[in-house]
Amino acid sequence: MSFKSLTQLNQVAVDCRLCKRLVEYRESVTPKSKYKNEEYWKRPVLGFGDPKAHLFILGLAPSAQGGNRTGRIFTGDASGDFLFQVLHQAGYANQSTSTARNDGLELIGCYITAAVKCAPPQNKPTPKECMSCSQYWTQELHLLKNVTAVLCLGKFAFDAFYTYANGKTKREDKRPLFKHGGIYALDGLPTLHASYHPSPQNTNTGKFTQKMFIEVLENIRHLKAPPRV
Repeated sequence: MSFKSLTQLNQVAVDCRLCKRLVEYRESVTPKSKYKNEEYWKRPVLGFGDPKAHLFILGLAPSAQGGNRTGRIFTGDASGDFLFQVLHQAGYANQSTSTARNDGLELIGCYITAAVKCAPPQNKPTPKECMSCSQYWTQELHLLKNVTAVLCLGKFAFDAFYTYANGKTKREDKRPLFKHGGIYALDGLPTLHASYHPSPQNTNTGKFTQKMFIEVLENIRHLKAPPRV
């Protein structure tokens, strides 16, 4: 499916019911007690950001109590708390918090989306679900004409992007190993950057720190000639 604009894409994506397992799960999520008075989104969670973005950030999927609740990716959960604190420090966001769709957050020079638009059980989409949903994020990337760098948060997003890259270039190159801070130049595509995912299991244990993420973003902002893969 091809879209002429992000608006058209979002109008279709927000009503998507292609993946039965994901639809059933997102709609069956039980609110946590502290959110019991909130109306959960329970639909596909759209990408958002600067339409003139040079940086395209690709995550895994919305969380059940985060994006699936608030209706915006990386919003209302611990991963988003970490992510936007650093994006704000790096000048990619106008504020350091992301709590609700109407909280005033704006992105500057970047756009954020996910490889899978619906919250998956145990945060684990199937390969088939990832392939079905790829029609949305790949079109987002296509419609954002100024993107020069793609930042994949975690191995799942990294693998999803590399599958797309191989199909786009018609080459079955050996997939490089995922490595935090890795930089990969791909023929005819934006430079690919890899980072750990800002999940609590990474950030709370010290595996992934704000300093590490700032370094990745600085590389993206200043790198001139990435190595070939």
